[in-house]
Amino acid sequence: MKTLVLASQKGGAGKTTLAAHLAIEAERVGAGPAVLIDTDPQGSLAAWWNSRQAETPALAGAKLADLPAKLEALAAAGYKLAVIDTPPAITAAIRDVVKLADLVLIPTRPSPHDLRAVGSTVDIAQETGRPFAFAVTQAKPTARLTVQAVAALSAHGAVAPAIVHDRVDYAASMVDGRSVQEVDAKSRSAQEIAGLFAFVQERMNAKTKDRKKEIV
Repeated sequence: MKTLVLASQKGGAGKTTLAAHLAIEAERVGAGPAVLIDTDPQGSLAAWWNSRQAETPALAGAKLADLPAKLEALAAAGYKLAVIDTPPAITAAIRDVVKLADLVLIPTRPSPHDLRAVGSTVDIAQETGRPFAFAVTQAKPTARLTVQAVAALSAHGAVAPAIVHDRVDYAASMVDGRSVQEVDAKSRSAQEIAGLFAFVQERMNAKTKDRKKEIV
């Protein structure tokens, strides 16, 4: 089972929205079954899931101290992907969650404040030896700042080529427990999520491929 952790010190970057959408995309393209784990005390991801009619993805409750054992149990139960949402803070607890990741995805809005805040999240990923990548979120179409943000983030690590733009349909779909893919599978937003998940999947599988090459 692969474990994707969404982490960012800056609140409002879209961690919960991306967690929900990426888990649904995993199910949609046959990379599931997927399970969501909400470690944010605000419980926004769990609240979204509770308003959802579809049975997938699953939601699993877990205290931070029990998370390693919970992930082992979920893997044994046949889940292929765990997506973990984290609170907007940098604490020892966040570090413990990041240690479990096959990939740490860092959502970042293209603003000076958000760009300055990524350093602490990157530090944790590097200290724990976990691979990480950036996802630019809430971007304005044709905004010069988005291009500048991608360039700035690229100096620190990989940046997903799929940019998540600031569109009403992301928030609107989350109101009743759905995603943009489920509301309109042909929308631009749905295409962005598909592209982002393809990037995430490739990054998570990269280390496995490298190990296979080394063995050969």
